[in-house]
Amino acid sequence: EAMIGEFSRMAGELDREIALEEKRAGITDPNHFAYPTYAKAATARRDNLKRSKGELEGQLAEAKAGLDEAIEEFRKVEALDGREKAAERLIDRPDLDLMAMHGARA
Repeated sequence: EAMIGEFSRMAGELDREIALEEKRAGITDPNHFAYPTYAKAATARRDNLKRSKGELEGQLAEAKAGLDEAIEEFRKVEALDGREKAAERLIDRPDLDLMAMHGARA
């Protein structure tokens, strides 16, 4: 998330620098023969940052989905484990069996 934020910030700075360079040169058409070289390079860098940011956002979404799935699986296992331990505690209490048998006779 920090890298995504940093890439956004850097792309914003490059946008401002491109606009300043275009204003200074008086040319805003990237296809114009006299378009500033720095503006072309900054545009390419900005576009790469935006592409990388998009890829990171996709990876982050996948990671969050995987984490949510893992947490859900963990909760299921935890619940099953709790039930098994409760059943084991009942089995380990022979006094309950005797009480049940005495209660059944009465």
